[in-house]
Amino acid sequence: METGIKDFARPVEASAIKELLPSRPRVLALGEPTHGEDTLLDLRNTLFRQLVEQENYRTIALETDCLKALIVDAYVTSGEGALDDVMRRGFSHDWGGSQANRELIRWIREFNAARPADDHVRFAGMDGPLENTGAESPRQALTALHAHLAAHVDADLLPCTADRLDELLGADAPWTDPAAMTDPSRSIGRTQRARELRLLADDMVTLLETQAPHLAAASSPADRDRARLYGRTAVGLLRYHSWMADTSPARMARLLATRDEMMAGNLLALAEHGPVLVFAHNSHLQRDKSAMRMWGHPRVEWWSAGALVSTRLGDQYAHLATALGTLRHHGVDTPPADTLEGILHAVPDSQYVIDAARLAAAARDTHAEPRVSPYFGYAPLDPSHLPRIDGVVYVRHVPRD
Repeated sequence: METGIKDFARPVEASAIKELLPSRPRVLALGEPTHGEDTLLDLRNTLFRQLVEQENYRTIALETDCLKALIVDAYVTSGEGALDDVMRRGFSHDWGGSQANRELIRWIREFNAARPADDHVRFAGMDGPLENTGAESPRQALTALHAHLAAHVDADLLPCTADRLDELLGADAPWTDPAAMTDPSRSIGRTQRARELRLLADDMVTLLETQAPHLAAASSPADRDRARLYGRTAVGLLRYHSWMADTSPARMARLLATRDEMMAGNLLALAEHGPVLVFAHNSHLQRDKSAMRMWGHPRVEWWSAGALVSTRLGDQYAHLATALGTLRHHGVDTPPADTLEGILHAVPDSQYVIDAARLAAAARDTHAEPRVSPYFGYAPLDPSHLPRIDGVVYVRHVPRD
């Protein structure tokens, strides 16, 4: 069986990925099983460069704030700003401190510098303006959306003035209070002004649609795409804040589902313009239901962004799940032979990709069990998910940086 798996292992290259898939997907999802390991990000960078140069990919989306990512996109497309500042302000989740992320942004900027705008590689965030500890104020999204509409449609059509919007938003601190993540009573999400803001956001998004013919003539495609991004984000953030104020047992499931619905909306919008490589945690990209335990809550399940996008795109969505052998600086040692990672570890190659169906056959033959990790931050592959994964990328060892 080890020989059989080895026979089908291929280097992690664009050509090998192409062979795995029946056609070029609109969204190619490369999932990581843990965050913060530059070895995995270096592999991502190499693969993305090949996809750009060989397969004409022109967009990469990361698991980072979609609004902060606009700062990064402005830098890679026009050189706006200094790289140090862009890395500091353009990422959420502290991803800007990663050397591999820095190298990715530097390479995209260099690639774009000698090319016309219509051939630029673009950078995007798939996530909402959210952290595990809370959520941002909807101010940026709402005020930017209002400004776009105010610049192009009759004032009488606007659901409110800019001053009224500012009055309802108030100070940002109550929106961003980290205590609200674990204490619903601290959330501002179901106050009267939050409810009014949800109605106004809905009215403004509707105005984007009902005025689409006029806006198509009065504004650029890029401006309209950005306005739609602001609209999606405003609606999603206000919905997220509302669920933060929820006291029902379903609170965490609704928060996680709302976050992934925002991710899915962003990916679908990006895919309208061409193929996208998205890099995020496997739990956000898998077609199966995701599950986790946090803050003492029982197991919470929700449909991931990948499941939502796959439902819409069918075989135009592809998921490559990354699995790890050892992560010794987090106590993850050589995988047991009767796990998926153990089967993969029997191949001596340091990094490779394999068809998930062939791995599933090997798992059935060896009655592979799920791997148990001593490190909460690493999620091993679940054998039951293999029928809904297109390929598995295996990284034998992640060294301490």
